[in-house]
Amino acid sequence: MLTVDFKKLDLKPGSRVLDAGCGTGRHLCEAFRARGVDVIGIDVKWEDLAKAKGMLHLMKNSESGAWMIALADVTKLPFKDASFDAVICSEVLEHIPDGVATVEELLRVIKPGKDLVVSVPSYLPERICWALSKNYRKEPGGHIRIYKKRTLQDLLEKAGARCWKISYKHALHSPYWWLKCVVGHNNDGSRLVRIYKRFLEWDIVNHPPFVRLIDEFLNPLIAKSVVLYLRKGW
Repeated sequence: MLTVDFKKLDLKPGSRVLDAGCGTGRHLCEAFRARGVDVIGIDVKWEDLAKAKGMLHLMKNSESGAWMIALADVTKLPFKDASFDAVICSEVLEHIPDGVATVEELLRVIKPGKDLVVSVPSYLPERICWALSKNYRKEPGGHIRIYKKRTLQDLLEKAGARCWKISYKHALHSPYWWLKCVVGHNNDGSRLVRIYKRFLEWDIVNHPPFVRLIDEFLNPLIAKSVVLYLRKGW
């Protein structure tokens, strides 16, 4: 399930992309599909990086760029200034105590005039999850804050970025998490949760047009994620 739309980014052969907090590599691998694009993924969980490494290894072909993964902290990126043509930070900031330091680091490693894409859980759906389940919001390593769109945009723009696009994604995933919060957010044995999960998996694989229309209609109201596309100032 992709949250970032890479068609909106100006990636060319030779471009370098950082996925900061890449997890198991969903966005990292999507960037790697572009011909000649070099990708680097960092995360604090080695088990997730190992899965991303396996996927990148399988995807490598004669038209692929280079790839690298590293165990690293987004608040202390091990890269020189202006190293990347694009930086992705998807569903990460809500986990980080020091959002200011993180944003400053993300912008430090981007070349002037190049793009940063940040996504976080949308305010209302996330607030509902917190209200429904104390355990959801106290999960070790889980979400420690809820960003309002304006607050996040201000944080990023004060650090030197300019927002040029905001989008909303995955409205149909919000009810899934509400259900999980009601029955127990780690309770995968619930029949209703299993049925809804199968529906979401079917949708991801098949992309039926009528479901996409419903999702797009609901996104402004209950999108699971809000996505900010920004450009580093000169």
